[in-house]
Amino acid sequence: MTARENSLLLTIICPDKIGIVADVSRFLAEHRCNIVESAQFEDPLENQFFMRVAFMPEGEYGLDALRTAFGPTGEKHHMQWQMMPQSTPMRTLVMVSKFGHCLNDLVFRHKIGALPIDLRMVVSNHGTFEQFTQANGLPFTHIPVTPETKAQAERQLIDIIEGEEIELIILARYMQVLSDAFCARYSGRIINIHHSLLPSFKGAKPYHRAHERGVKLVGATAHYVTADLDEGPIIEQGVTAVRHNMTPDDLVAKGREVETTVLSTAVQLHSERRVFLNGKRTVVF
Repeated sequence: MTARENSLLLTIICPDKIGIVADVSRFLAEHRCNIVESAQFEDPLENQFFMRVAFMPEGEYGLDALRTAFGPTGEKHHMQWQMMPQSTPMRTLVMVSKFGHCLNDLVFRHKIGALPIDLRMVVSNHGTFEQFTQANGLPFTHIPVTPETKAQAERQLIDIIEGEEIELIILARYMQVLSDAFCARYSGRIINIHHSLLPSFKGAKPYHRAHERGVKLVGATAHYVTADLDEGPIIEQGVTAVRHNMTPDDLVAKGREVETTVLSTAVQLHSERRVFLNGKRTVVF
C-alpha cells in the first residue's frame, strides 16, 4: 500500500489557545503515529484555530481505537474534529443543465483517477447529457424542473442524495436555483462554479456583453452554495487575459477553460478535506 492508502486524516476546528498543537502532536506520538503532512492556521479576527494532519499509524491502534482515545483531547479544546482514512474517495453527485464542459472535465478526471471522488450519478433538468453520461459508465437521472414541480423535484433529488449517501454535490453549470431549505440542509457540501463577469454582466450571453465593453480579464469562481446564490464562501478562483483580437466566441471558450480548471481544483481541495469553513470565508490548506 502507498503512504496515502494507509494513512489517516485528522481535521480540527476550535477556539484558539496555547497548547493545541502540542496536545495533538503528543497524542499522535504516544499512539505511535507518524505525522506525514500537517497544516494549521490561527484566525486572530475570529479567534479560531484550524488544523489538518495526515499521519501513519505504526502501532497496534486502529482507526476506531484512535477515535475513542482522541475524545478527551477534543473535549479539552472544544474541538469540532473528524478522523478518517485519507484514501476513502468522497461519494459525489454532479448536476448539470445544457452546458457540458465542466461535466466532461470532471468525468475525465474521475476516470483517470485524478480526483479522489466516487462519482455515483449525474442528475440533470434536461436530457442533453444522458447518452454521454451512460457512455462513460455512469448512471444518469433526468429530473425536469418547472415552477409547478420545483418542490417535488427537490424531494426526488434529496431521496437520491440520501439513498446514495452523497457527501459532495457539484453544480457543473446547473442552471436552476436551489431552495433555501435545500442549501441549508447541505451546507458546506454543494460546490458551484460561475464566471467572473458577475455582477456586471448578468443574464444571457455575458461574454458577448463583456466583449462589447472591452474587458481585459475573464475568470471563474468556485464557491459553496448558500441561500445568497453566488455569494457563498469562495474556495478557488482563476483568471485569464483577454486580447484585443479575440472574438466573443473566443471569450466564451477562454471562460469555459477557466471554469473547468477552477471547478476541478475546488473539487480536489474539498474532497481531500483541505477546505474549512470560516464564517463567510474559507481556510484552504
